Amino acid sequence: MMETEIIKIFFDKAAKTWDEELIFDPDIINTILDNASVSLGKDILDVACGTGVLIPFYLSRDVKSVTGVDLSEEMIKIASGKFSDERVSFICGDIEEVALKKKFDCVVLYNAFPHFPDEKSLIKRLSSLLKEGGTLAIAHGMSREKINMHHDALARGVSKGLMEAEELRELMSEYLSVKTCISDEKMYEVVGIKE
Repeated sequence: MMETEIIKIFFDKAAKTWDEELIFDPDIINTILDNASVSLGKDILDVACGTGVLIPFYLSRDVKSVTGVDLSEEMIKIASGKFSDERVSFICGDIEEVALKKKFDCVVLYNAFPHFPDEKSLIKRLSSLLKEGGTLAIAHGMSREKINMHHDALARGVSKGLMEAEELRELMSEYLSVKTCISDEKMYEVVGIKE
């Protein structure tokens, strides 16, 4: 079982070079955000936001607000230094415990799902943070096979294998109506709507 403190320490250490080593495809990110219904005037919760890779994409869609939450103090410190837009705020803490003052139109968990020890507990919590009609998107900007190989090589002990998309669909279906389930050579994404 992964321990939260070990995960925090791992990402605190990785934060300094995170942006230099980051590889992402803007087209895939935009597809992920389209599927998540991230659009004009919406309140966004970016879970495990890291240094804020998705923030410019949210802002380019003219969202109302973005709240980034991450366990790592160092990741949050870097993210906070990069964005001065008044629509953006950051909270350092465990998403399963942190107090949030509002519900969100879209909750996005990008490139981080395997770092959470209890998937069912996480999905239950994230679903509870949605407004009626809101969407929860769990996504990766690469294939399931590639993300598992990447974590096996670089993040052993702080991640576990990314489950099959169909398994995640089933898990998410307990709380939400699943509208998107993709797992191919380019990306992985499951999106549910709170009805």
